[in-house]
Amino acid sequence: MNQSEADTGPSFEEFVAARGDRLYRAAWLLTGDAHAAEDLLQTVLARVWPKWSRIARDNPEAYTRRALVNTHASRWRRRWRGEIPTQEPPDVTLVRDVFAEVDLEQSLAGAIRQLPPRQRAVVVLRYFEDLSVEETARLLGCRPGTVKSQAAKALRILRRHLAPSHLLEVGERP
Repeated sequence: MNQSEADTGPSFEEFVAARGDRLYRAAWLLTGDAHAAEDLLQTVLARVWPKWSRIARDNPEAYTRRALVNTHASRWRRRWRGEIPTQEPPDVTLVRDVFAEVDLEQSLAGAIRQLPPRQRAVVVLRYFEDLSVEETARLLGCRPGTVKSQAAKALRILRRHLAPSHLLEVGERP
């Protein structure tokens, strides 16, 4: 080993050749899967390589191991857990009826257009814009009690105008 190698440490290729198996074993123990371990190690080595001249002088193996742990932890934190593999598919299949949704939207829009202007404004602000009773009252220049009574009247009219089948599609009972 010459003087320059002693100052800078091993080359990146020498390090990977000498310590690659141990680092892979650590990655495998972290992930529990051979393919995931290969991906993890490759990701970490790709991140370590550009910084190699600085890392090689100190303790490159410790730095790389720490990078393995941190990278694995960040992947674990971000991993989507919404899908869980099972032996058999679920019994229920959810099928969206897009045409029924469009029919419902058109029926609802038509029913809202038939409301008197003040009730229409209350319904739009309260239920579509998701404003509170107080915010709606302030915007309409009326009292909160007026907003509540107008909303109750409007909902009663909307229930009469919409067919029970539409109500069932959005989860309500007729």
